[in-house]
Amino acid sequence: MNKFLDKILLRTNNLDYISLAIKDLSLKTPVNKIFNAINNHSDTSEIRYVGGCLRKIIRREKVDDIDLATNLNPKEVISALKKNDINFYETGIEHGTITVIIEDHKFEITSLREDINTDGRHAKVKFSIDWKKDASRRDFSINSIYSDANGNLFDPFNGKKDLENGLIKFIGNPEERIKEDYLRILRYLRFFLIYSNHKHDQEILKILRKNITGISNLSKDRLFDELKKFIKSKVLEKLSNDKYSSELIEIIFPQLKKIQFFKNPNSFAKAKLDECDVIFLLSLLIIDDSDNLEFFMYKFNISKKNQKRLKIINDFFNTKISNTSFSERNLNKLFYYNGKQAVIDVLSYRLFVSKKIDKKLIALLEIFKSKIMPTLPITAHTLMSEHNIPEGKTLGSKLKMIEEEWVDNNFELSSKQINKIISR
Repeated sequence: MNKFLDKILLRTNNLDYISLAIKDLSLKTPVNKIFNAINNHSDTSEIRYVGGCLRKIIRREKVDDIDLATNLNPKEVISALKKNDINFYETGIEHGTITVIIEDHKFEITSLREDINTDGRHAKVKFSIDWKKDASRRDFSINSIYSDANGNLFDPFNGKKDLENGLIKFIGNPEERIKEDYLRILRYLRFFLIYSNHKHDQEILKILRKNITGISNLSKDRLFDELKKFIKSKVLEKLSNDKYSSELIEIIFPQLKKIQFFKNPNSFAKAKLDECDVIFLLSLLIIDDSDNLEFFMYKFNISKKNQKRLKIINDFFNTKISNTSFSERNLNKLFYYNGKQAVIDVLSYRLFVSKKIDKKLIALLEIFKSKIMPTLPITAHTLMSEHNIPEGKTLGSKLKMIEEEWVDNNFELSSKQINKIISR
């Protein structure tokens, strides 16, 4: 009966662009396998789209991730997936989330939930079969829109209308929602900058400021994950021009010292901003001539891979820059010893922060983007067999000298040069 009333009272069934786009998504991605598996599991089982994919469809944007909600509990979801030979792993099963992998697509399925209690950081939940209660526990109206595979919307808090009108509304009492999970302060700012067509509500700002110390209760992992979403959302330029939002972000992340860089980016930066990944954009926000980067990486436990990338940019620009710093010879060394990404990052960083765009650097950037890592044309075996150098320290030393001169010489070395090194 509840399922029937849902359809009659709280859904739209318009064959408009939204319904057509949702149907298209259902047909053109493997998500239909999940819909079939869950919807056919029992007489009452149901699964719906929820969250970001629907926001993007409503705004006619490209859908790049798909989240789903179901009235089955996690054990039932697992049973339905196994029965249909669908691969999955348990990403957050204690909170009802299971991740499905089909071909190259990843889908997150979350069971309907009700909050039993919250402490501003964690929520104790129980699984539910009530779609309205699940919607009621969500943060904003624009995140409480659901749809079946045919584009029939279930939208109990008028999130579609708010999204179309550029309004970011908390569901229920804003301060209570924030105190349930202080990460919602950051989420509010992110959604405001992406979607809002209005000035800040001063009462909401007052509540955000009043509760901002609650951010300190959150884990560093959750904070950094939200910061990455913030940066990926392509709102840095808006953030730098929004006094209230930037002030709050700087309180939460004091290491983001260079937000104002994005207020007036040069022509190269403006054209390339959307192509940049999170780590490169982070470098523009945090690298200065202090130990700011080191502190940030320590505080947020940045991965070794990303630490290395950030350190290369930081070290390059915290040494004295000379006329030879951006020579092809010097960049070849960086390329050979640290990889292609290091050269791309260093050249891009220079181009982004320069007042005057150097076309030579743009040309070098294109050269290194397509450059293939060369292989040293001489080996230890060659030195041993053709030059009678015995295995040991001398062999290693000669090989290293040959390699260094080869790199210095733009990956070219004649037999005469090799013989000269060997004879030293």
